[in-house]
Amino acid sequence: MPFHLYFDESDLLRVRFALSPLWETQEAVRTLHRRSRHGYHLPWLRRIEEGAAGLDLTPLWLLMPESGFNPDFICPPPLGPLAGFAEELAAVRATDPAAARNDIALALADTPGGLRSPAGRRMLADPARAVQELADLLEQAWRVMVEPHWPRLRALLEADVAYHSRRLAEVGFEGLLSEISPQLRWAGSTLTVAGTRGDHSRVLGGQGLVLMPSVFVWPDVVGGHEPPWQPAVIYPARGIGGLWTEAAERTPETLAGLLGRARADVLCALAEPAGTSALAHRLGLAPSSVSAHLKVLRAAGLLTSRRYGHQVLYERTPLGITLSGQES
Repeated sequence: MPFHLYFDESDLLRVRFALSPLWETQEAVRTLHRRSRHGYHLPWLRRIEEGAAGLDLTPLWLLMPESGFNPDFICPPPLGPLAGFAEELAAVRATDPAAARNDIALALADTPGGLRSPAGRRMLADPARAVQELADLLEQAWRVMVEPHWPRLRALLEADVAYHSRRLAEVGFEGLLSEISPQLRWAGSTLTVAGTRGDHSRVLGGQGLVLMPSVFVWPDVVGGHEPPWQPAVIYPARGIGGLWTEAAERTPETLAGLLGRARADVLCALAEPAGTSALAHRLGLAPSSVSAHLKVLRAAGLLTSRRYGHQVLYERTPLGITLSGQES
C-alpha cells in the first residue's frame, strides 16, 4: 500500500538525514519476531539468543502488526542528526497518555487478537503505566540486543549518511530517492513510498522530511509518522550484507602476504566508509595501530578520506577496491 508525501519548496530545503538508536532498538525487537527478516542477521541472532530469551517482549510485539498501524510514540524521529538513546527514551517516557492510548488502540486493532489479549487490555486500561512499561522494555532490549553492537551499527549507518549526503549533492533529491530504494518514487512534488504498512497521505507543510538509514528495517521501507511527529522515511542501510562478517574473514591470503595481515584487514574492512575508532572496534586493534595503517594505505593511493562531522571517514579508491578484490 502506498504512502504519499506532498512537498512544497520549503520542504525541499528541510530534508535532512538522521540516525536513531531507539529506532534500531524497536526494529531489532521486530526483527527478532519475524523470520522473514532473519537472513542477513543470523550471526547477530545467535549472539543475542541467550540474553533475548530472558526478555518478555510480548507487549511490544502486540503493537507491531505486520500490516496496519504501528505506534509513533515508541520510535519518534530524532530531533538531531544523532540523538543519544537516553535522550530518545526520555521523549518516549514523556508521551501524553491520551495520545499513547490512541496509538495503542489503533495498533492492537490491526494485530489479530490484540484487543482481547490480557496485555492489550492492561495497556488500554492504564496508558500512563503502559508508556513507562514499554519504555522499560525498550531500554532492556537496547541493553541486551543493540548496545553491545552499537559501535558496529553506528559505523555502518554513519557511512550510509555520508555516502547519500554526497550523492544528494551530486544527483539531487529526485536522483537520490531512486538510489535509496526502488520503493521511492518522485512525481511532480509528491514522494510515494510503495509497500508501506498503511495507505495514507500527508502534506508536509514546511516541516521537511527526515531520511533515516536502518540496519534492521530491511527489506522494508517505512514511511510515516503522524502529527505531532515530523514525517520520516526509513530505508535499509547500504552494506548490511557484510555487517556481521568479521573483517579477517574477507581478507584474501594473497593480499595479507602482500600488505601484511593487519594492514590488509584494514583495507578489506572498508567495504563501507568508516572512521578510525569504528575500524579499531571492528578489527580488535588499537586505534593508534589502525591510524598508522590508514596513513600508509592512503599514501599508497588505496584510500581517500573526508571529514564528516567530528570524525574523518576513510574509503577505498578504485585501486583499493581492485586490490582487495571486493566491490564497495
